Amino acid sequence: LVVSFGFSLLLLELAIGRKTKKSSIEAYKILHDKFGFLGYLASAVPIIILPYYCVIGGWVLKYMCTYFTGGGTAAADSSYFGSFISGNVSPLIYFVIFLVLTLAVVVGGVQSGIERVSKIMMPVLLLLTIGISVYICTLPNAWEGIKYYILPDISNLSIGTVCAAMGQLFFSMSIAMGIMVSYGSYVKDDIDLNGCVNYIELFDTAVALLSGFMIVPVVYIFNGGVTTGGPGLMFETLPQVFVSMPFGNIIGALFFVLVLLAALTSSISIMEAIV
Repeated sequence: LVVSFGFSLLLLELAIGRKTKKSSIEAYKILHDKFGFLGYLASAVPIIILPYYCVIGGWVLKYMCTYFTGGGTAAADSSYFGSFISGNVSPLIYFVIFLVLTLAVVVGGVQSGIERVSKIMMPVLLLLTIGISVYICTLPNAWEGIKYYILPDISNLSIGTVCAAMGQLFFSMSIAMGIMVSYGSYVKDDIDLNGCVNYIELFDTAVALLSGFMIVPVVYIFNGGVTTGGPGLMFETLPQVFVSMPFGNIIGALFFVLVLLAALTSSISIMEAIV
């Protein structure tokens, strides 16, 4: 899906942005009056999902602070996550902090804000992902978890699996959200877009695979082979895993730093499209 739909759509959106030098609302109008409505649809998506990112980002920020203050054992309690998100004030405070961090970068502009911060955050994110993945793979019985992760089970393949992968593709590569049209509007005319898209797809897929090595084997080992998804995996299952593994508090702190960086780079791009 990445090398077919992903490549074609990402290249298209970057090209539309570079050709028109506009955001998605104006860009689609310039291409053709009949397709102007696509710009409004694309622009509605980041408006809808930015609050979602800030909520989740606030949760990640809370857990990062918890681990850095030595609260890894408390975070592993099954009631910790539920009691936090059901609070009236605390989740809102972390929501606002995450939103302000995103705002600060976007207000700084494309070069002084987004580009400068990304040059720091993206390499740090990649190094943390590699480091934690290597550590996880050296744990006892890690090979069983790795096999569970990388060996395909064809019996589980279905239309639902393909649709889930397609949804992940659009989300992970920020396609059809107006984001890549906005970023494309800043790309210089002498830049090779094919090469850019190849790099984006390569790094996006590599980080996704590394993230799997970082999460799936360790959950498989320490959680009896039971894997869950969504918020339950990140905020309930993984803290229970971290508390039972060597150097768990340190790994937990680094993990949530990594997730925070990933969330911030995403929310920054979303807000830039809105702006």
